[in-house]
Amino acid sequence: MSSIDIRLIGITDLDTDCIVNAANSGLAMGSGVCGAIFRAAGPREMQAACNSIGGCPTGGAVITPGFALKAKHVIHAVGPIWKGGKSNEAKNLYSCYIESLNRAKEEGCHSIGFPLISAGIFGYPKTEAWQVAIRACRDWISDNPDYDMDVVFAVLDKKILELGQEAAGLAGTGW
Repeated sequence: MSSIDIRLIGITDLDTDCIVNAANSGLAMGSGVCGAIFRAAGPREMQAACNSIGGCPTGGAVITPGFALKAKHVIHAVGPIWKGGKSNEAKNLYSCYIESLNRAKEEGCHSIGFPLISAGIFGYPKTEAWQVAIRACRDWISDNPDYDMDVVFAVLDKKILELGQEAAGLAGTGW
């Protein structure tokens, strides 16, 4: 049975089949979540794998090996840069989650770890980012009833955890 969970943990510490990198369209090592994933995986190996793919459009997702990570695969999802909400940001952010889950399923993964895509340096408002993330994951699970997927959101901040719980309708449930 599929599930969605939010944990106060670093994404590179998750013991999931795959984790999602909040990537840039050039698939280059960046800062934040992206930098942490590249460093933990092995930056040279990860960059070489990303270079062989060449890039990814906003709203898309591509997959590489996890190299030195616990996760067998890394899915690189390119979220939108926030421009006030009038440039298809919600549509592209929703697509990131759906495409990431599709890549995971194609590789036979049954657990996936997500950061809150686009809510860091890309500036997407956190409450709205949570709403899109939770809706996309719930929609994907609903559309794939015969495929078990455990979705875990990894956050490093208690306030972001609480915002996620509120968006998921789980505030006060003792998570």
